[in-house]
Amino acid sequence: MKCPYCHSTNTKVLDSRTTEDDTAIRRRRLCEDCGKRFSTYERYENITLMVIKKDETREAYDPSKIINGIVKSCQKRPVSLDEIEQVAKNVEIKINHTGKKEVTSTYIGELVMDELKDLDPVAYVRFASVYREFKDVDSFYNEIVNLRDKKDASEEQ
Repeated sequence: MKCPYCHSTNTKVLDSRTTEDDTAIRRRRLCEDCGKRFSTYERYENITLMVIKKDETREAYDPSKIINGIVKSCQKRPVSLDEIEQVAKNVEIKINHTGKKEVTSTYIGELVMDELKDLDPVAYVRFASVYREFKDVDSFYNEIVNLRDKKDASEEQ
């Protein structure tokens, strides 16, 4: 590693630790020529993830779109921005664990809904109504009945 002060490559690592969000390693270094200290960060190289939309067009993955959708579904609900950001982070981790360079918007939507089911059932139904394009009251009703049945089944276990 080259020293940012004297440009020497004669440096050594004094300390290594992960960052708070576990996405990088921070290394504290010492230049043995000029004696100055500096920090470097080691991160994995992100590949550009592409999202295949319902109309078969492709666009780069944008986590802010997920956050915006969740924020809309959580309006006037007791859900904090930290919780919303955690949902988006969980979704992104699951997407990255697929190892694929392209994922469908359908897959992403299902991941978001799985997270919202546990976070806030009302926000889940709101998100599902837009995502699944509910056409009538029966669609809402059926989704709520399914949600309640799954909740009752999990409570019985």
